[in-house]
Amino acid sequence: MKLLVSACLLGFPCRYDGRAKPHEGVLSLLETHTLIPFCPEIYGGLATPRPAAERQGDRVMTEAGLDVTEQYRRGAGEALRLCRLYGCNAALLKERSPSCGHGVIHNGRFDGGLLPGDGHMGWKEALALRERLQKAGLVAGDTRYILNHLSHMNDMPEWERFAAPHGIEVAWDGMSVRC
Repeated sequence: MKLLVSACLLGFPCRYDGRAKPHEGVLSLLETHTLIPFCPEIYGGLATPRPAAERQGDRVMTEAGLDVTEQYRRGAGEALRLCRLYGCNAALLKERSPSCGHGVIHNGRFDGGLLPGDGHMGWKEALALRERLQKAGLVAGDTRYILNHLSHMNDMPEWERFAAPHGIEVAWDGMSVRC
């Protein structure tokens, strides 16, 4: 299986602070899958290191007030291009990121606080990406779509009711997925 993966989770120092965020579970997938590292901020044209940015409504802003929304949108578009190019079956993305976060993101006040929401590769974007992948013939009819990183929301039944009409499963801590 080919997976698009947030490069920071694979140990690449591409986060806003120039550091990596390696994840042993993701790294273990190297044994059985082809992992394609991807950093939407870099593909969108931002440098590493770079000022921290957070969602503020429909915009992505740095603490100094610089609007970097277009770079984040460009990075999300590049994710689709890479999925097509490499024939990716799924994506593993960094939680809480203004690009990749899903369900919970930073609150836009740069105080460490969180709020319900998605990054530019979040819920709305994920549904649109799934639709584009389906139209392009890049996913099989039996492809499973799994929503993850929701444990911070503490309302799994609500998420399941929300996701089910879209044909999406909701992950939980300890869930195993056979590929």
